[in-house]
Amino acid sequence: MTLAAFRNFIDGAFDTPTATFESIDPSTGAPWATMPAATEADVDRAVEAAHRTLRSAAWTSLTATARGKLLVRLGELVVANARRLAELETRDTGKIIRETRAQIAYVGDYYRYYGGLADKHEGSHLPIDKADMDVTIRREPIGVVAAVVPWNSQLFLSAVKLGPALAAGCTVVLKASEDGPAPLLAFAELVDEAGFPAGSVNILTGFGHDCGRRLTSHPLVSR
Repeated sequence: MTLAAFRNFIDGAFDTPTATFESIDPSTGAPWATMPAATEADVDRAVEAAHRTLRSAAWTSLTATARGKLLVRLGELVVANARRLAELETRDTGKIIRETRAQIAYVGDYYRYYGGLADKHEGSHLPIDKADMDVTIRREPIGVVAAVVPWNSQLFLSAVKLGPALAAGCTVVLKASEDGPAPLLAFAELVDEAGFPAGSVNILTGFGHDCGRRLTSHPLVSR
């Protein structure tokens, strides 16, 4: 049997992985797919892409409203592909299908919500005791965000990390759990289809000692 093959999504492209591991179907105990095992070098490329995009015209020229429309579009794609995503999550993690279908039914709503929120960030004017000065607070993106998602409910748990980060203008490197990453690696196809600039969203998976440790300690990651 030919195993399904998944790939990391880095800088707007799906990579051919240098290392892979087999994912086990819990219902059969047999391998059903190969997953990319991101190396430290892969993480470096993803973070560097996110950092470069954060300052690029492709990202900074987007208004908050435009970012919001991308998130709304992503939510629509999640809804349109809900059946496939739920089936992938069940096959790769063993969660019962009625639960994964129930959860994916409202994941799209989270992206729509944060899409609507994107241009609602407001600064403020602070009164001070100097007649010749104005003080304002302006909200700006913090930088590159590293999002690490556990194996259970990956699509939902990634929505509550990815949605607000992108709405705020940050770029993201998201690490799917090595225990059942299929739904998030498939979700990367929807990110690409939605039209996010290359490097603004990077999705990969791998093991803690290489991928996770490097991502959470990378000097270019802001949060």
